[in-house]
Amino acid sequence: MDAFDAIPNHVIIDILNRVGDVKTLIRCRSVSRRFNSLATQSDSLLLQLDQILGAGESEPEINSPVSSFFRSIFKSINGLLPIFSTSAKPAETPKSPAQILAGFNRIRSLDVELYGGDANLEKGAAVKWKAEFGETLKSSVIVAFRSATVNESATESPVNAAETDSEFVCGLKTRVVWTINALMAASTRHHLMRDVVKEHREMERLTVRDREGEGTVVMDAAGMKEYRETEARADEKGFERVKERTEMPNVRMSMRHAPLLKLKSGICLEAATLVVVRPSGVTSDDNDAELATEAFAADCMYGEAVMSLLKRRRNVLEMNSF
Repeated sequence: MDAFDAIPNHVIIDILNRVGDVKTLIRCRSVSRRFNSLATQSDSLLLQLDQILGAGESEPEINSPVSSFFRSIFKSINGLLPIFSTSAKPAETPKSPAQILAGFNRIRSLDVELYGGDANLEKGAAVKWKAEFGETLKSSVIVAFRSATVNESATESPVNAAETDSEFVCGLKTRVVWTINALMAASTRHHLMRDVVKEHREMERLTVRDREGEGTVVMDAAGMKEYRETEARADEKGFERVKERTEMPNVRMSMRHAPLLKLKSGICLEAATLVVVRPSGVTSDDNDAELATEAFAADCMYGEAVMSLLKRRRNVLEMNSF
């Protein structure tokens, strides 16, 4: 027995949890029988779908010291495999997150990173959002603007200025389109993870984001339990699912905007918009500030924009299920 074999299993599992990257852990399983059993016990995973689903070797990889160490081992072993084994058929690429994660049976925290964002916007515009789901949407916070420029001499529209109906209606169509795009992207990501949520009952946290940082879907343990129970009832009744996204409920949108919002950094946001979305029937809007600030607390520019927009007049709109 060499020194590596003497390392206790729980220490190796802790190291593998620090690796996290599913692609690296799948390679770990080919090292030995021991690694094959221990790698699947990792409970904190990062699944980068573009790496797994047909991406080439030119794609960036996780560059932590631990990951680099394991990659060096795998390359050495892979170089020896042709000497001792006959050629085998290449493994088929998994087609869904659930297939990729099928061998992992102790997942508690899962981060999924998609290749890119979903919104199709005019040049210069930006939309950033965060949505929480259970069986369907629980809440969503959306921040958007038409353009961002640096202009120290620009004059911000007054916070306390009375907004006429015509001023609110101007650009409303664009703001609603931004909101719908964000909600559709969120519902598509939620639907993408349906089988993972159903099959991994031990999960306590799920986060789905894109590499560009456009939007984030989150589910906690209670939300995932609610989703499983709803799906189980639907299966019992034999409901057929044909949509490629989760259906949005009737929603109530709390919208604030500023024609021109000047931040402390000198950045000016044109048509800056903040929308807090909840299912209709959730009558209280008292925690708009809590939801919005929590969603963008780690982002300096968007966080500052949220704090400024929360001081603006709130307009409430209703939208039917879609």
